[in-house]
Amino acid sequence: MVSIYTEKEIKIMRDGGKILAKILKLLTKKVKPGITTAYLNKVAQDLILKYKAQSSFKGFNNYPAALCTSMNEEIVHAVPGERILKNGDILTLDLGIKYKGFCTDAAVTLPVGKIDKKTKKLINITKKSLEIAIKHAKPGNHLEDIGWAIQGFVEKQGFNVIRELVGHGVGKEVHEDPQILNYGEKGQGIELKQGMVLALEPMVSMGDWRIKKSSDGFAYKTIDNSPSAHFEHTVAITKKGPKILTKT
Repeated sequence: MVSIYTEKEIKIMRDGGKILAKILKLLTKKVKPGITTAYLNKVAQDLILKYKAQSSFKGFNNYPAALCTSMNEEIVHAVPGERILKNGDILTLDLGIKYKGFCTDAAVTLPVGKIDKKTKKLINITKKSLEIAIKHAKPGNHLEDIGWAIQGFVEKQGFNVIRELVGHGVGKEVHEDPQILNYGEKGQGIELKQGMVLALEPMVSMGDWRIKKSSDGFAYKTIDNSPSAHFEHTVAITKKGPKILTKT
């Protein structure tokens, strides 16, 4: 069942979303060649405590960290560790927090140092696909309108959307109904209604859209090891249209 949240509850999520956005912004400034992903996780944990919030990822399905740090061919859910970032890598920071009983979720893919033109285009197209998705998250539209819009834009640019991973509802829990495909048919799926809160998260591959699991059982990678990018915002559906909750 898809939860419908009140204006007061969405206001709390907006407050938490601002905190999440601040933390992500501070983390992006730390990303450079020579640091470890474990260092970024420590910074994230410290900032979550500073802002009197909680990690919504740590412990969820036994995930051991506050931050997901997915590099290059890793799409989502890679565990921070002693890997050192190097020039030419791309890194996705995916963070979820719980604030005053409500969850928000956001992600961004960043270049590490200088990257090639095609990888830069991959990042830019994925970011733009999220902007397009958000525009379709309004009352009266249908759930698959979002995925239809993402898929149409991404494939026109010569990339592929990941089909086996999804966006989701978010609110009292970090993952709620509905599941949100990044592809679909226009006019299909449930009708979007005021009060729904959705984590919209296009995941895009430079190569094959199929995926495989990492050896530790947490991360998902592209099956052909091609680079992938991932952007995410928590978005409330209001009578005036979509409202991004995870921005400063």
